[in-house]
Amino acid sequence: MSTLGWIVLATVAGGLLSVLFAALFLLTPERARTALLPHFVSFATGALLGAALLSLLPEAIKMAGRGGEDRIGLALVAGILLFFVLEKWVLWRHSHDHDGHDHGGHDHGGRSGAHAISRQDHVAAKLILIGDGIHNALDGVAIAAAFMSGTEVGIATSVAVIAHEVPHEVGAFAVLLNGGMSRARALAFNLLSGLTAVAGGLIAYFALGHALGFLPYAIALAAASLLYVAVADLIPGLHRQVAVVAGLFQVLLIGVGVALIFYLAD
Repeated sequence: MSTLGWIVLATVAGGLLSVLFAALFLLTPERARTALLPHFVSFATGALLGAALLSLLPEAIKMAGRGGEDRIGLALVAGILLFFVLEKWVLWRHSHDHDGHDHGGHDHGGRSGAHAISRQDHVAAKLILIGDGIHNALDGVAIAAAFMSGTEVGIATSVAVIAHEVPHEVGAFAVLLNGGMSRARALAFNLLSGLTAVAGGLIAYFALGHALGFLPYAIALAAASLLYVAVADLIPGLHRQVAVVAGLFQVLLIGVGVALIFYLAD
């Protein structure tokens, strides 16, 4: 299969599978969801760390050639800062719209607390769609850059992306339902959002095809995106569970995620 074929297949499969797994997960009893979700997050953390540090970053350094390690390191740091700023922007937008609607509710005199909360939930649902679409498009860029460096690296990266997208889409699905959408409409919007990864992958493929000298740095940026999600978004959530047994399970499942990516990328 051609590189472009792999990119399209991986981004379509990633968008569909992550959303469908999330939808099926939400159909399970709440008690089971509560018990299983931390395990998904632990495995996804390991998969992301493995893909970033054992697959993408070594490949970027190798492609950059002798003496290019410093530039790859700079690209990695720049990528982490970029995703930090993007997340700050999303959080700022969320906070700004949240405050704006709160203020509007008071100005129009006597809206009930339930009505104000409903409006905020509706805003959150819109924001999660925008943020999810951008996030998935960046995942598509990461997948494209990985496949352009090699099929094995691309497959390992795709597995890591799908692994972290399942708990991410569960959260997005829950926000949409909380915002008043029906299950069918929330699923449709999540599928559309998930398929923005295809657009991101195609744009990256054709852009990088005309600028192959930038490919090692694009791979480093892809590594930065996976590393940032693991360290900034997933690991802090894992630390909320302080029980020893829970910590041991987390370490075990993180190790399983790392081992799977190491095997796939080898």
